[in-house]
Amino acid sequence: MPPSGLYHDGNRRLQDAFDSRRIADRLEEVTTRSAFTASDVAFVEGAILFFLATADREGRPDVSHKGGPRGFVRVTGPSELAFPDYDGNGMFKSLGNLSVNPGVALLFIDFERPRRLRVLGTATVSRDDPLMAPAVGAQLIVRVAASAIFPNCPRYIPTMRLIEESPYVPRAGIAPAEPAWKSFPDFAAPSTPANPRPRATERSLAVERTSEVSRRRSAPTGPAAPHLSIRERASARRPGAVDSGLASNPPRAQA
Repeated sequence: MPPSGLYHDGNRRLQDAFDSRRIADRLEEVTTRSAFTASDVAFVEGAILFFLATADREGRPDVSHKGGPRGFVRVTGPSELAFPDYDGNGMFKSLGNLSVNPGVALLFIDFERPRRLRVLGTATVSRDDPLMAPAVGAQLIVRVAASAIFPNCPRYIPTMRLIEESPYVPRAGIAPAEPAWKSFPDFAAPSTPANPRPRATERSLAVERTSEVSRRRSAPTGPAAPHLSIRERASARRPGAVDSGLASNPPRAQA
């Protein structure tokens, strides 16, 4: 068999230890490709989320969730896809990594009909990409040149149903709603940004409030309830206590 484009010595040692080299080679031969099939295109462009893995110059890894409306990821060539980067928490962990190490891995998962697809390749990031204009809410465009595309066994993917799409997903004609945590005193900016985002419309704020009320009614109560915001949990603790992170539930922020 020709040299593998997918496995390295570490993979091979474990494959030999568990006697899985033959099936691993067969999977690479049969399922791995460098161009998207029609089925791949439908899956990728129908996704509302995927997971993005990157690493910095020293190889320190990072992974993030990326979400948007159906079609926010586009297959733009036989071996290329592109997606917009939306306003997030401002850390730029993923895209910052790509500026020093273009290697990237994307994992697409369908939780309703368990299925997953992995895309490995190299990425470029641009503020001047022609896809910026039609991509509502985009602040950057990421293009990925795929070197390996392959499915994975879906046996351990739980079957889940979509309850609601995120009210923060950018939509044409609707001003973006700011997540509530950005207004908490803990995260107050020392100065006004040069290009502040427009205030949310009443409709977008109403969506946020309605979603928040719905979640609170269905969540446990009490000082330690995970749905409480930093501000609410802080008020239930002794004075001077410091919270270690954001609320794990709403309001949700696009990473």
